Amino acid sequence: MANGPVFLERRSYRARRLMDAVRLLPLFGLALWMVPLMWPLPQAEDGGIAMSTALLYLFGVWLMLVAMRAVLWWKTARLRERETDAPE
Repeated sequence: MANGPVFLERRSYRARRLMDAVRLLPLFGLALWMVPLMWPLPQAEDGGIAMSTALLYLFGVWLMLVAMRAVLWWKTARLRERETDAPE
């Protein structure tokens, strides 16, 4: 058994959580892309969701995923720079 509490360095903890976010991003995107499959089909009088709305939704999800990936890449790059610059 350990003699004291387990201490994780803040930088390595943040880097691990960011990498977890990078790994989960495709699954999050896949789940968001599956949402239009649950929308009702457009019928003559029922309304439903138009194809143009579904395409705008998919394009918006794609843009959001690209933006989130860019932010995560930028943050992980900054953390790695800090780790290499920090004296041991």
